[in-house]
Amino acid sequence: MTESVPEPAGTGGGVGARAEGVAAEGTATAPGTAAATADGAEPAARPVTRDWRGRRPFWGGLLVLLGGAEILFTLRAPLPVVLHIGMQGLAGYLVPAVMVLCGLLILFNPAQRLFYSVLAVLAALASWVTSNLGGFLIGMLLGVVGACLTFGWLPDQPLRRGRQRRLDRREERRTAKTASV
Repeated sequence: MTESVPEPAGTGGGVGARAEGVAAEGTATAPGTAAATADGAEPAARPVTRDWRGRRPFWGGLLVLLGGAEILFTLRAPLPVVLHIGMQGLAGYLVPAVMVLCGLLILFNPAQRLFYSVLAVLAALASWVTSNLGGFLIGMLLGVVGACLTFGWLPDQPLRRGRQRRLDRREERRTAKTASV
């Protein structure tokens, strides 16, 4: 089904190296596993969405998106009232719309994540003044935390030592189990 490519020694197993193959069912195999075990049963497959999430600042983008959506949902003024109020009323809808747009762009264009995260944190802080105290603080805090997570996210980081040891032990147990069969 899938062809497994061994990981070079000393790479630390980045996100791209951990996803070794995609099966025909739309799932990726776990690192170091073959397409089928010795008894012919299919191993537990890893969903492709986890690999997609691993290659982008998923949680930061999602929090920015949810923060902007929460602020938009707390605004309850009809359009004629917003236009009558003027620029302040329009900014109340424009700022959370920018947050929603930044959240979507963070998810679907992670190469420009630094710019989008700075824009998202500025929009979240501006929502304090323009949009019901930042969606009653909840939307503003979600936006700021999401933007900070996005700004601090680094692609293809090697695994931490503890997680790398756990994966190595799991791989050793798996090879010992298949050797005994």
